[in-house]
Amino acid sequence: MDNLTHTLTGIALSQAGLNRTTRFATLALIVGSNFPDVDSISRVNGSLAYLEYHRGVTHSIFGVAVLALVLAAAIYYPGRRARPKPSAPPLRGGWLLLTCLVATSSHLLLDFTNAYGVRPLLPFSGRRYAWDIMPLIDPLLLFMLVIALGLPLIFRLVSEEVGARSSGYRAGAWCALGVLVLLWGLRDVNHRRVVNLLSSHNYSGESPLAQGAFPTANPFVWKGVVETDSAFHVLEADALDSDVDAGHTTDFRKPEPSPALRAALDTHLGRVYMDFARFPWAQVFTDEDGYEVRIRDLRFGSLSSPQPSFLATIELDRNLRARSQSFAFRGTPPG
Repeated sequence: MDNLTHTLTGIALSQAGLNRTTRFATLALIVGSNFPDVDSISRVNGSLAYLEYHRGVTHSIFGVAVLALVLAAAIYYPGRRARPKPSAPPLRGGWLLLTCLVATSSHLLLDFTNAYGVRPLLPFSGRRYAWDIMPLIDPLLLFMLVIALGLPLIFRLVSEEVGARSSGYRAGAWCALGVLVLLWGLRDVNHRRVVNLLSSHNYSGESPLAQGAFPTANPFVWKGVVETDSAFHVLEADALDSDVDAGHTTDFRKPEPSPALRAALDTHLGRVYMDFARFPWAQVFTDEDGYEVRIRDLRFGSLSSPQPSFLATIELDRNLRARSQSFAFRGTPPG
């Protein structure tokens, strides 16, 4: 998810009551809810390094526990010397550590909800897990979080102006968290329905080998991807419809096996990309200098735009040696 969503979730957790458990709880929740994205520094070495290392060990169960411990120590020891306000709760080390763990774990949970997924069992297993129900940036969720957290602030300002008793933010925070869970529930139900519809059809006379439904900004409209023996079939699926239109799909024919394709997949970029991709579609082009192999993951990219996202390009010479390797997001990189 994007960092604004992570931050607003951290604020909601704070105002829901964790800010009363220990001093610096709000600071811990805001920083901790974004802390696992420290691995984004890998992007200084290029987009391929970002693809390989982002959402790696810092987005694992082990990683969020270590980050929580580091953050708690970084706040606790300097915080003991700070002079608190009379109304502030005492600094409690145990509660601070627990709050930091809630914050970093919330980041892992939010990132698990989208198609990019996480590798929670690192460093012991690199298997990726994804719920596939939320887009990387969800305008609807952001709008609802801002409203749920912002309205109590407006009401408080108005009540102070007219001399009434100021209200707290706890109700708005619980509302924000409730909206988040309800949206997850709605999207999960729609996602399961669409996946079942996709699996119930043949495509160009072939049975599905695998299928996936990937979110759009509309919680009822999904991008369906179905793999068969000879092709990938991409179509729009509406959870409110009684069925999907399996006869009208955009088809991506699988390439014939070739030495150039095998050589491209054996490069560093090829191995990293194939470890990441779930619906990889490759194209092999031949020119006078050799070969160009392009691979895209059909999970990503807009239904309304032919512009590919998450595109890997590998150029080979006539002897099948890699001349260049490049990777481009062609859109918003994952948070």
